[in-house]
Amino acid sequence: MPRPDGDLVLFFPITTKQPEASRFAAEVPAIEKRRAGLDADRRLWIIFDEFNTDIVGNSFYVESEPPTGRFSKAFFMPLLREFISRRKSATEVSRFR
Repeated sequence: MPRPDGDLVLFFPITTKQPEASRFAAEVPAIEKRRAGLDADRRLWIIFDEFNTDIVGNSFYVESEPPTGRFSKAFFMPLLREFISRRKSATEVSRFR
């Protein structure tokens, strides 16, 4: 997310523990786990009702190395749009404050 003081990056947790039905989460399909360089043999969920934020360029958490993989737009964009519509109810943890 572009900002005057530096681009803001959002981090969503990925877990092996199945979230409660009330959580805003999505199970990661096998093909997406392979694309992202994750363990394809384990069930994984992305949690969207909590997230961390940090500023690119000032972050101690973002490495400048190339990523090991990524999710496809076809998988991630609908989830991101849903996150945007629900963002007010999500819990943010800021890493730069």
